[in-house]
Amino acid sequence: MDQDKQKQEVSIIGRLFSMEMLLILMGCFSLGSGIYAGKPIQIFWGVMIIIGSIALYFVRKKDWKKHWEEQEELRRMYEERERQKREGKND
Repeated sequence: MDQDKQKQEVSIIGRLFSMEMLLILMGCFSLGSGIYAGKPIQIFWGVMIIIGSIALYFVRKKDWKKHWEEQEELRRMYEERERQKREGKND
């Protein structure tokens, strides 16, 4: 039971200190300091960092292996269809 609890705690700590979370914190810091100092370029970069980290989260969440397998299957189907068209025109 203690081992499961330790794994849970490690995963929570891992999530808190993940790259995405650090990027969001950096973006929030840049955004907040830009608002406080009244510097538009810091505000811009803060917003860009936050948007980028959210995009990174969704990109990492996607199952890329499945995606590329689907793309490969579509390519095979397309090539087969093109081959059948060429064979039909040659007859």
